[in-house]
Amino acid sequence: MFARRTRGTDSCAHAPMLRPIRYGIWVHRPDGRGGSASARTISAVIDYKGTGMDRMVNDGGKMTLRQWLPLIGLACSAFVFNTSEFMPIGLLTDIGSTFGLTEAGTGVMITAYAWAVMLLSLPLMVIASRVEFKRLLLFVIALFASGQFLSAAAPTYLVLVLARLVVACAHAVFWSVVAVIATRLVDVEHGPLAISMVSTGTAVAQIFGLPLGRAIGLLVGWRLTFACVGTVALVLVAYVAVVFPALAAGEPFDPRRVPLLFRNRLLVGIYAVTVLYATAYYTGYSYIEPFLAQVAGLPAGDITFALMVFGVAGLLASLICTRWYDGHRLGFIGFSVVGVAAVLLLMRPFAGVTLVAMLAPFVIWGACNTIFSVGFQAELIRCTREDDAAVAMSIFSGIFNLGIGGGTALGGAAVGALGIGSIGVVGGAIGAAAMVTCELFLLRPLRSRRMRENG
Repeated sequence: MFARRTRGTDSCAHAPMLRPIRYGIWVHRPDGRGGSASARTISAVIDYKGTGMDRMVNDGGKMTLRQWLPLIGLACSAFVFNTSEFMPIGLLTDIGSTFGLTEAGTGVMITAYAWAVMLLSLPLMVIASRVEFKRLLLFVIALFASGQFLSAAAPTYLVLVLARLVVACAHAVFWSVVAVIATRLVDVEHGPLAISMVSTGTAVAQIFGLPLGRAIGLLVGWRLTFACVGTVALVLVAYVAVVFPALAAGEPFDPRRVPLLFRNRLLVGIYAVTVLYATAYYTGYSYIEPFLAQVAGLPAGDITFALMVFGVAGLLASLICTRWYDGHRLGFIGFSVVGVAAVLLLMRPFAGVTLVAMLAPFVIWGACNTIFSVGFQAELIRCTREDDAAVAMSIFSGIFNLGIGGGTALGGAAVGALGIGSIGVVGGAIGAAAMVTCELFLLRPLRSRRMRENG
């Protein structure tokens, strides 16, 4: 017999002390009460025979190589997906000059990509919920690679946008399932570590992916940059095919359950904060390259260095989350939202002072980016049923990309009407709204829930 976790909903006090779930698992509440137990108090059994996931859970035990290798594959995939998503930001000027467009005009590509992910995440995930996770992951990464090669060969800006929409389809499914897959690969006590591994891939993309893509683009052009990403994605397809276990997707999702998800108040709070946070974040971040060049007056080399500092801060934050997130969940969540709002408001005052002064907000910004990713995904998985987690995550991904598209469009409008120097103030105002929403609709309910669990 082997161990497996189960997840509760935001309101599940009616659950029996012992209840059967898929694969003949019996879940027991060690505290003797009905309802959902925390990750640290759940104990369960499952026969994983035939799934490639046969393993024994030892509380406080170390992860096995068979668990680490797939996680490394997910982290590398996150690196490649995020590198691709961030690259147009670092190459905005270069791509615009190729097709005779302004930065704001080129930014339409980022907006179209983000809104495509927003619209496609839920329907694609409902369709994909029937597919075994390994097969799904292989298909998604292969589709992603094909979109990169199409982008590299695009003869016109319209074709480039269409090629990016192919990538957006892969993106929509990948980010809907990656956190869920990561937590399924490991024992329950290693769940935050698994999500942090994925976030580490994101942070490393910001350290090396975006700056490296920018450097390659400046050296040989943006087309070869996309081609390089496509080549790396093909290597990942081979790696995943070798090391990844078969992993059942669970019960196919019934679209009629979507309204039930929105009865989960914690989940709705997560979604509300996410759309405001992402809008604020990308109002500033989508135009960070021209801002650093035109407002801060940094040369090309210093801009690349600043972007690397941003990513290093995110990587360090990922390591911090791995060790301390579980014990300080609310503090981490609050800091990620407050920090981004503060940094956006400080962008203009710190620009043009010194490089060191400009880097200080970047450190906070990069750290908040990773902490938000780890914290909000962990809380989403914590407050949803296991069978609903992938679709709930697809809605999260769609809402986040609504914020990306909205932030990019709003930033472009601010650049056109008020100048590039205004993006921080506009983004900071939305960030302040995210702070208030986070306190009222997420942190307060989480505090109340924690008091009930401890009381």
